Amino acid sequence: MRRMDLHSTYPGIMDLKWRAKRRLPKFVWEYLDSGTGVEATKARNRAALDQVGFRPSILHGPLEYDLATEFLGTRYDLPFGVAPVGMSGLIWPDAEGHLARSAAAANIPYCLSTVASQSPEDLAPHIGPQAWFQLYPPKDEAIRKDLLDRARDAGFKTLVLTVDVPVASRRERQIRSGLTQPPKLTPRLLAQVAMRPAWALGMAKAGMPHMRTLDKYTHGIANLPPTAHIGYILRTSPTADYVKWLRDHWQGPFIVKGVSRAEDADRLEQLGVDAIWVSNHAGRQFDGAPAAVETLPEIRDATRLPLVFDSGVEGGLDILRALALGADFVMLGRAFHFGLAALGDAGPDHVIDILRKDMEANMGQLGASTLHELPPARRLIPAIAGT
Repeated sequence: MRRMDLHSTYPGIMDLKWRAKRRLPKFVWEYLDSGTGVEATKARNRAALDQVGFRPSILHGPLEYDLATEFLGTRYDLPFGVAPVGMSGLIWPDAEGHLARSAAAANIPYCLSTVASQSPEDLAPHIGPQAWFQLYPPKDEAIRKDLLDRARDAGFKTLVLTVDVPVASRRERQIRSGLTQPPKLTPRLLAQVAMRPAWALGMAKAGMPHMRTLDKYTHGIANLPPTAHIGYILRTSPTADYVKWLRDHWQGPFIVKGVSRAEDADRLEQLGVDAIWVSNHAGRQFDGAPAAVETLPEIRDATRLPLVFDSGVEGGLDILRALALGADFVMLGRAFHFGLAALGDAGPDHVIDILRKDMEANMGQLGASTLHELPPARRLIPAIAGT
């Protein structure tokens, strides 16, 4: 399908989302779309972004848009990238490869998860110089060193340490779906697969995914609970000393992901990190957290470090909202996977194009031709019915 045809049929991320839901087995959809608890944090993320607005501008004449930005010494053509998602390959065969190639072609970062279904070595031929590697913190120092060496040797330049998963979340909706780790096709799940032929055919060719990066470290580990996975056995809850160790052993940009308190910003700055990633894990870890966008201005005021933002971002306007509130860069996870599930290998490119066009359309309303010209954002007051 030609690019213009895609825009006429799938003009927004939500169009891709609903097509993805129709193409994925229920247990896969629940894995991708769910949060934890009653999903209140996930809902707060969306509601809070909707309460961030701008005053439109007039009489600014025709504009030519430049969405390029520099972040941690690298120039990107767009101010957003692909966030790490564990077991991407469960969503679509070769998901990590499709995403890495699209990101490299668009000159935006792709971030590979430690618990992805492809390893750093698998992706080495596909990444550009802008690739990031997300680390869940291994307890064992030898494994830690080996993972850093593997990521570096494969060409990943930026290290991202995730710190907001000190314990496993319950993900009740995911558990109810019957998904286990590693995935096992029970009769119940096979019935769901039979209803989704495109996904089933792709998986029949590729094989069911598993966490390939961790294969070399998992010999002799067995009898895991059905809702746990091997990554939880290997990793620990990091400390300040752990962050310092990583800073000393990684020569390159170093980001800490999962920050929601302003008081943590100064501490991380003192530990030598290069950027802070403001996130509540898109509501997948803790259901009592504030919306990530609500904490963003406080953290911006507390540090001079560059800020990455995610959680709840569903379009170009959301990206502009985050940038106007102090983020220097924005990452999206679910949106790119909706695109993959909806359109296969054409999906990631189409998501990038949707986000670019959406940003430009909204910047035209604001009279901003570059990101530096964005006006201040403000919290909107909901209208009262009948007034």
